[in-house]
Amino acid sequence: MSDHVVLHVKGRVLVGPEDVRDELWAVDGRITYTRPSGDALTVEGWALPGLVDAHCHVGLDQHGPVDDITSEKQALTDRDAGTLLIRDAGSPSDTRWIDEREDLPKIIRAGRHIARTRRYIRNYAHEIEPPELVAYVAQEARRGDGWVKLVGDWLDRDAGDLGACWPRAEVEAAIAEAHRLGARVTAHCFAEDSLRDLVEAGIDCIEHATGLTEETIPLFAERGVAIVPTLVNIATFPKLAEGGEKKFPRWSAHMRRLYERRYDTVRSAYDAGVPVFVGTDAGGSLAHGLVAAEVEELVKAGIPPLEALSATAWGARAWLGRPSLEEGAPADLVVYEEDPRADVRVLAAPRRVVVNGRVIG
Repeated sequence: MSDHVVLHVKGRVLVGPEDVRDELWAVDGRITYTRPSGDALTVEGWALPGLVDAHCHVGLDQHGPVDDITSEKQALTDRDAGTLLIRDAGSPSDTRWIDEREDLPKIIRAGRHIARTRRYIRNYAHEIEPPELVAYVAQEARRGDGWVKLVGDWLDRDAGDLGACWPRAEVEAAIAEAHRLGARVTAHCFAEDSLRDLVEAGIDCIEHATGLTEETIPLFAERGVAIVPTLVNIATFPKLAEGGEKKFPRWSAHMRRLYERRYDTVRSAYDAGVPVFVGTDAGGSLAHGLVAAEVEELVKAGIPPLEALSATAWGARAWLGRPSLEEGAPADLVVYEEDPRADVRVLAAPRRVVVNGRVIG
């Protein structure tokens, strides 16, 4: 577009974990490594591709869908934290209008959550029964941007604990249908007992994955099934457990156990070769803009800092099929005062955020 100012980013451009260049330019909103003619606005520092939040909900709060003004505030909060690519892991709101805004993050949508009747947060999901699963997965695969989101387990009030939501046969058919339509499938899973069926049925990703065990981790690694641990969300488990103690003591005890072993679970998965990516679960009860905190949590869990950084940068973008800082890619990048590879806490303080070649902050 003609109203873009030519931007010159100089210092250290982290094109990849070890591919460091001295400068790049943004011309008409696109990256180039060939010096253009004429004047340019110069920004200096350590540049990363725009960060990825692979589990975020724009258009959703703790009560359900929100209006466009609230959705915009959510997207702006993520953007100002350096998150420029979001995989929206389920939203009941239509946020397609965001695609027309050159100042907001790019969103990869998974459509609306698909859950069992009365087995998820009210006003969030399509609440259906197993015979309807294939049809609803097909519907959301067509509405989304290459992803579908299932609720794999939730509190079973009759059992008083977490329980799997879908029979094996129905979930196999639903995942096959999503794949036929060119969409990948992910599922919310806190507990242990839904994981084997989902992975063996061909699922592509599991959200939270607190129920991973030494029996199921090798299966994930063998099948290449990714996890998005959302550790900043798992930090809320003790409070949730306290709130449900009187009515559902088994569930409360289970949630505490999952919380207590959360770091060991993530580290064991990583050590086994399971792909791990950054997601915050913002937009339900959690605030937006927490991507830096989630990267720090992954490091606390024992993931090497460079790998934790890749899980929100180069690696995450490759997994989602989106470019990083390649020639011709959209000029979405974040500039920091210091090298984020040396200390991931640097991510919490972006010096400049650049969206489509425009300096935002």
